Amino acid sequence: MPSPYRAIFSAPGSREFSAAGFLGRMPLSMMGIGVVTMISQLTGRYGLAGALSATLAMAAAVMGPQVSRMVDRYGQRRVLRPVTLSAATAVAGLLVCAQQGLPDWTLFVFAAGAGCVPSVGSMVRARWAEIYRDSGRPLHTAYAWESIVDEVCFIFGPIVSIGLSTAWFPEAGPLLAGLFLVAGVFWLTSQRTTEPRPHPKEHHTGGSALRSSGLRVLVVTFVATGAIFGAVDVVTVAFAEERGHKAAASLVLAVYALGSCLAGAVFGLLHLRGKPSTRWLAGVCAMAVSMIPLQLAGSLPFLAVALFVAGLAIAPTMVTTMALVERHVPRTQLTEGMTWTSTGLAVGVALGSSAAGWVVDASGAGAGYAVPAVAGALAAAVALLGYRRLSEPAPTGGRGEHDRHLRTDGEHVA
Repeated sequence: MPSPYRAIFSAPGSREFSAAGFLGRMPLSMMGIGVVTMISQLTGRYGLAGALSATLAMAAAVMGPQVSRMVDRYGQRRVLRPVTLSAATAVAGLLVCAQQGLPDWTLFVFAAGAGCVPSVGSMVRARWAEIYRDSGRPLHTAYAWESIVDEVCFIFGPIVSIGLSTAWFPEAGPLLAGLFLVAGVFWLTSQRTTEPRPHPKEHHTGGSALRSSGLRVLVVTFVATGAIFGAVDVVTVAFAEERGHKAAASLVLAVYALGSCLAGAVFGLLHLRGKPSTRWLAGVCAMAVSMIPLQLAGSLPFLAVALFVAGLAIAPTMVTTMALVERHVPRTQLTEGMTWTSTGLAVGVALGSSAAGWVVDASGAGAGYAVPAVAGALAAAVALLGYRRLSEPAPTGGRGEHDRHLRTDGEHVA
């Protein structure tokens, strides 16, 4: 491991909570694509599969920030365990309904419950922020490392989920995802020494972290960015099936994540100067442009190469996003702020996967890649319009001003 990455793990307990976070995040890449594979295997209806995947994402979008707000106030262990058990129960109900061929509405009910999972990545990043809160370079490296972990999940998660559902039984992928969620969350919350100190309600400035205009720009942009990811997942499965190699979709999606993983590893080693907002804007625009070659895909090898190149822009943009969230959100609401960006992605994944499923059903997989292209153009447009807000100093409620306020008052200081 290169020295900057080795250095961040000198903090006691950091290896353990990062490993637990990896396990708990595997469902992020397994559940949605596992449901798409399961439903398409059982019914052959990509429209239904995309709609259920969208329901999972929308439920996570609605509940994720609320769960994280409670975590900021009451602590990770106290909140995450009951929420995780509830989500795991809903996953079990979804699998039973799908296997028994029960009415579609029952699938949507349990999919909504299964989507109410905690944002494990935000929980882990909050622990890194607690350790390196006043150290810019180590925190940049820690965020880069967690982006690498995210992409490793997306490399292996679809392979495992699609592979099990196609080679073993249709419900195998989502079933394993649920088991990973429970194991990862319970392992993470058993580690009390690195858990961020909760901030009771009276320590909060009031209201949601979304009061920050900078955070709102990030969230809205990530809605469009998430639509890219959701659409690419659904269309790639259909594209591979049209060519008689449905199981190969997991490998193609893994190549997409591999590009992001490699770019994130290099990005974490760099000591970049200049404004993070400028790097973020460049990353969003690069993701938009990278969707254009997908319109020319005529074979799986060409598609894999195009997605690898597209993946190079993802992790650096995500790392920069976390740095911008920390600049624009009070520390007492940091977990919630990070979760709002995940919420934007989740909403986008829901919209993108649903739209892509209907386009595939109506016009075929080739036409489906127009959905991520349109989403990329929207992401770039919103990023350009909101760039000035991210470039300005953190407004009232942002980290810097909020922390100065606490020091001036002489209260709430640990």
